[in-house]
Amino acid sequence: MDIKVIGVVGSGNMGSGIAQVAAQAGFAVIMRDIEDSFVQRGLNAIKKNLERAVDKGKIGKKEAEEIVGRIRGTVNLEDLDKSDLVIEAAVEDIEVKKEIFEGLDRICSPDTVLASNTSGLSISEMALATRRPDKVAGMHFFNPAPVMKLVEVTKGAVTSEDTFELIMNISRAMGKEPIAVNEAPLFVVNRILIPMINEAAYVLLEGVASAEDIDKGMTLGANHPLGPLALADLVGIDVLLAVQDTLYKETGDSKYRVCPLIRKMVRAGHLGRKSGRGFYSYQ
Repeated sequence: MDIKVIGVVGSGNMGSGIAQVAAQAGFAVIMRDIEDSFVQRGLNAIKKNLERAVDKGKIGKKEAEEIVGRIRGTVNLEDLDKSDLVIEAAVEDIEVKKEIFEGLDRICSPDTVLASNTSGLSISEMALATRRPDKVAGMHFFNPAPVMKLVEVTKGAVTSEDTFELIMNISRAMGKEPIAVNEAPLFVVNRILIPMINEAAYVLLEGVASAEDIDKGMTLGANHPLGPLALADLVGIDVLLAVQDTLYKETGDSKYRVCPLIRKMVRAGHLGRKSGRGFYSYQ
């Protein structure tokens, strides 16, 4: 299948980042969100990213303008009807995603492939909301999408081999390095990463070491570019909680129980960088 037009549902950090990556790879992009203010914020984020790239000499001004010119924003899901591939990057809520997939299935051509940027929810369950479950797959980019090279390509229970290979090839066309994943809670990276951050929170809660020393231990001792608690602040403590809860619920394994400190911080509104306070203060 020849992919020319890519739809993106969601214009937040991930949605706008994916739209930018697709446009930079030469695809026509239609980026949709539920409010025009969200769409404009996403478009502005893309423009700022490209302006920084121009300032650093990574791309020319004309190229940046051409990339922006390939992206169209909309609040109407129906405007995605001519898309060859649609990548959903909405909130991590399975019911919201199923509703989106049901709508996309209704308006898009039967040949259109549907992908989700979910970081760990069930592709099979989303696919069941459509009449084309064989054409549904996971396509999980990492934040920030224009920078991070990895894409987890996930097969649902009935994802066809053709769909899987198409998503793998589109990922490469976008300049990414895809890895093949069979559906499981949180896939690969988050399945390993989230429990590590959770354990770091337990080490802090138990008074074994300070946040600063925990992160220093992992950056200097394990060669991580960022310590687990600083990473949690960057991702968002609320996001971390939701993902960890999903892992615990899906597996029923007590080893994935959320550290009480993480839940307490979310209830206090200490969500990390975006709230000005998390494991560290950003005032």
